[in-house]
Amino acid sequence: METSDKFVVISSLLCEPSRAKILWSLLDGRAYTTTELAVMADLSITSTSNHLSKLLSGEILKVEIQGRHRYYTFSDDEVAYVVESLANLAKDNKAISIEKNSSPKGVKYCRTCYDHLAGYIGVKIMDKLLERDHIVKDVDGYSISTTGWQWLGQLEITRDCFIKNKRPIIRPCLDWSERRIHIAGQLGAQMLEYMLKRDWCRRVKESREIIFTSQGKKAMYDLLEIEVI
Repeated sequence: METSDKFVVISSLLCEPSRAKILWSLLDGRAYTTTELAVMADLSITSTSNHLSKLLSGEILKVEIQGRHRYYTFSDDEVAYVVESLANLAKDNKAISIEKNSSPKGVKYCRTCYDHLAGYIGVKIMDKLLERDHIVKDVDGYSISTTGWQWLGQLEITRDCFIKNKRPIIRPCLDWSERRIHIAGQLGAQMLEYMLKRDWCRRVKESREIIFTSQGKKAMYDLLEIEVI
């Protein structure tokens, strides 16, 4: 199949309204059953099953079977990047100008973008790491500096964490609410995993929103001088 033909097929899979709702629900990085996705997308279980079958055939999703349950998630992180990027087309300039005059809240303040942090806080972390030269821009995109590796040691993130993984260590991801870059790739995933493990932040049930605990707020200020509300 020609590349142009493949593009048409993939586009039709992603952009059908009901399937788009299913894909949007999966952006929190968790795996869900057919029943759970049916509730999130406001669809019947039969309809949801049909859509999931098409997404599986198109290699957009993958399924893991545990006992009697089948759990669906993105086939890989590239799919998540595409879905999140499409959201950048969903806002008009008028809406953007209004939002600039108000403080971000909820998912716009902090949320998951598949397996990493996004929103105002996600962008703020990227800004601070660049400002302190822990992350530097180079010909290949972004890389971690010597001081950056030393700083990441505080989060128990070392070079060994990225061995034998073809996924980029740092991938810039355009944030749909901030319209600026936050950290994706292996580094973004490692940082969120560490924060969740340490109970610095928590997921909000049935939402992509992330909230920080008092311990997490202190850690964010101590590490990067970011004041989290």
